[in-house]
Amino acid sequence: MPVLDLAAVTALPRAERVQAFDDWLAGLLAEALAGTPRPSRRRGSSPAEPAQTGVALVAVGSLGRRELPPHGDLDLVLVHDGRPEVAALADALWYPVWDAGVRLDHSVRTVAEAVSVAGDDVKAGLGLLDARHVAGDPDVTAALRTATLGSWRQHAGRLLPQLRDLRRDRSRRVGELGFLLEPDLKEAYGGLREGQVLRALAAAQLADEPPADAGEAYAFLLDVRDALRTSTGRPTDALVRQEQRPVAQALGLADDDVLLRRVSLAGRRLAFVADETWRRVDASLVRRPRARYRRVRREPLAEGLVRQGDEVVLARDARPAADPGLVLRGAAAAARADLLLSPYTLKVLAAHAPALPEPWPPEVRWSFLRLLASGRSAVPVLEQLDQEGLLSRMLPEWDRVRSLPQRHPWHRFTVDRHLVEAAAAAAELTRDVDRPDLLLVGALLHDIGKGWPGDHSVVGELIAAEVATRMGFSPPDVATLAAMVRHHLLLPATATRRDIDDLATIDRVVATIGGDAALLELLHALAQADGAATSSSAWSPWKAHLVAALVARVQARLVAAPAPGPVLVPTTPQVSAAVPGVPGEAGRVSVGVQEVTDGQQVTFVAPDRPGLFSRCAGVLALNQLDVRAASTSVADGQATSVFDVRPRFGRAPRPEILADGVRAALEGTLPLAERLRQREIDYRQHGDRAAPPRISWYDHEVDGAAASIVEVRAGDRAGLLYRLTAALADQGLDVTSARIETLGADALDSFYVSDPAGGVMDADRRRGIESALVSAAGGATSGTTVDGPGVKRDTPAG
Repeated sequence: MPVLDLAAVTALPRAERVQAFDDWLAGLLAEALAGTPRPSRRRGSSPAEPAQTGVALVAVGSLGRRELPPHGDLDLVLVHDGRPEVAALADALWYPVWDAGVRLDHSVRTVAEAVSVAGDDVKAGLGLLDARHVAGDPDVTAALRTATLGSWRQHAGRLLPQLRDLRRDRSRRVGELGFLLEPDLKEAYGGLREGQVLRALAAAQLADEPPADAGEAYAFLLDVRDALRTSTGRPTDALVRQEQRPVAQALGLADDDVLLRRVSLAGRRLAFVADETWRRVDASLVRRPRARYRRVRREPLAEGLVRQGDEVVLARDARPAADPGLVLRGAAAAARADLLLSPYTLKVLAAHAPALPEPWPPEVRWSFLRLLASGRSAVPVLEQLDQEGLLSRMLPEWDRVRSLPQRHPWHRFTVDRHLVEAAAAAAELTRDVDRPDLLLVGALLHDIGKGWPGDHSVVGELIAAEVATRMGFSPPDVATLAAMVRHHLLLPATATRRDIDDLATIDRVVATIGGDAALLELLHALAQADGAATSSSAWSPWKAHLVAALVARVQARLVAAPAPGPVLVPTTPQVSAAVPGVPGEAGRVSVGVQEVTDGQQVTFVAPDRPGLFSRCAGVLALNQLDVRAASTSVADGQATSVFDVRPRFGRAPRPEILADGVRAALEGTLPLAERLRQREIDYRQHGDRAAPPRISWYDHEVDGAAASIVEVRAGDRAGLLYRLTAALADQGLDVTSARIETLGADALDSFYVSDPAGGVMDADRRRGIESALVSAAGGATSGTTVDGPGVKRDTPAG
């Protein structure tokens, strides 16, 4: 009987180890065949028929793939053509394997039986795709492989959804290999299973063979697993902390951090390729045969970009090489529509997109903010940019934190993924701060210093200032972002380590932030986002309560120096192209359009009347003009409304069309609400977000007892400004002045309103107004009433 020195074979390199097992198993089969008496041959059979004819030993699993790790199981199938003595033959084969101390997963099948099992059990079918001839009759193995592959392709429509569900279950139970501190190299999503599944999808002819870089990532993970099992001396796939240093040394890597970073990069690449592949597989599984060649509808999303199916692709007239803003504009459009960029589009952008000018143009910065403000849907889009190298082109500092492990047990992500998760969490808090744009960028950069030696907060302050300057932020905003990064741990550290009822503690915080109430507000939101992106242990309800209590005490200390109220100064165009309206009730409507730094400025002048401002806003939305800022004022019976706009699809506004639209809206011949509702349906860009709108009242910041400022924070959507101002008009309020800001995915609209009937609006009156505004914004009721600077009370749901 052939003898196996298991310890010596286990220590061999992988290829030699596999060959040693093959040779041993071939010897066992030959001896088993020789020692197993065969019944009388069937009539008509050849007397010279070899003993091995009609039976084959087939390896599946890791041995079938020639990837057998140290201390791995042998997965073997004894395939036969129906010979009756196969049971005795199997016993003569399996027992020596067990006696050698080798773990064995075995089965005995005819080709028909094996194919039947593979057609019903997705795991069995997946295993048989790796079938490899070891010994015996090669024709039997060839028949098995041919039949298995045919069955797999035939039943793919039924088996692949099961395989997809198994993949999702693994991701949920085990986590993602690219972001775990102690990953399971085999079962974690992005691990060795992904490489095996990718080959199975290619075998089903529903996907191409995995790209070379995915193969390299897979091969590296195999090497890590071999080193891990050699180091531990047991069959483990979990790369736990105490084993990382010896594995790194065995692979010739500098240290365990380098090992974990390379494992993360390999896992992320496999996961990314798997995600892209599964999207195509899912699309092919749901496509009806008769609809296979139907033309896919293309819907415009932004300039140079369209939606095609469930992906964002380049428009036919897009010019990637001449449009620096196209990458981020496309990413923002994809995230806002909860889609992904198509792989081909990513490749084109990676190959042809030019470097961004420095500082970034306002349009580019605007697109970046819209991308971050999309929250959870931005995470996979940012991963797409990262995997294609586009993110590092825009933010070279990103390479220093890419897949960088964090050794603190609270952290569940690598540094780069933690920053992306923090930005996604910050997107849910943008309505709680006056500068959501700074919050989003600050969240993305708060730990950027971890890629350099030294205190990451101190180092990060300088890096954040450089990045913010390159992005084109103003010097005061650059200083605020740098301060956010420098002090992002100030509030949670103080709240949990100091007595927040000690006046010295409060004064220390005030001194650290320089008495800046706006910075305090941003740091509070950043602490929440940072904690949420770390873990539930890092941001417990108790910790959140302590930080909020600290912030309240600091705010109370700062209230002696209240910030000035809003200053609303309407802008006036330098060049005007007046268009006369028609006689009648609408009067004369004049429209002027001039170019500004980032888009155009449109000025409407017309006799003042209720609803004029809302109709102007509605006409702009109907003409695909995104409002960035607006103001309105009334003097001598003439209302002047100035809007800073940017065309969504690159078409400059035409004054005559806008003037005619406002006239028609005033006459009632243009149903604005109906037209805007239909446009949202057509383009599937409702823009609703999970967070409800916030309504705030600011009293004592405007002269006159009958005047108030009402502030609305809601998710931006087509025609939002029109809906809000129309709701105010329906409530009988005059909008005497307004300031409109759209930052990222949020609109922050402040309206100076007065009641022509006079008197002070009581609580019931305000609740009715709030309900109308919330309904117009398209969200659940939620609000805050502010009676003065720093004094807030919850408002009953409207």
